Amino acid sequence: MSGRPVPRPGGRSARVQEAVRTALRELEAEVGRSALTVPLVAARAGVTPSTVYRRWGDLQTLLSDAAVERLRPDAPPEDHGSLAADLRAWAEQFLEETAAPAGRSYLRDALLGDPEGGNAGRCSEYAAEQIRTLLDRAAGRGEAAPDAETVLDRVVAPLVYRVLFRPDGLDAVYAHRLVRDALED
Repeated sequence: MSGRPVPRPGGRSARVQEAVRTALRELEAEVGRSALTVPLVAARAGVTPSTVYRRWGDLQTLLSDAAVERLRPDAPPEDHGSLAADLRAWAEQFLEETAAPAGRSYLRDALLGDPEGGNAGRCSEYAAEQIRTLLDRAAGRGEAAPDAETVLDRVVAPLVYRVLFRPDGLDAVYAHRLVRDALED
């Protein structure tokens, strides 16, 4: 554990967290990332810098936390009628969102501000939840399907690796090939 207090869900803590995250997004857009400081974010959020330091510790941890929240899916994946179509559409959207400059930055921030790996685990769980939704739909249609770990290993992991370390040539065709290969076994 990081030694940071665990916030209570809801109430003042949730309002403060949302105000700080909103302030961070607004300031990043207005003044740029290089001008961000904890006191600047705190002032915009209407809290003291000590409140931000107590909750997040430093700017990088705050950026990491905000990145994880930005990477959280807004809705369940769409139903396209078959597992292959669902996974292709999901992988294409995942690639589009994470390969965009903002998405790549969020992935890096999520990892940099959390050396213990909790944020990486949260991001992984977001993807796993989406995949389990697709697999459950497929099961409901009577389709054969791999397990979620197989899809994570064969679709998500290569996409994230390529987005972070070898982004050239990434496109929907690559994502579709990963899906096809994952479903062939």
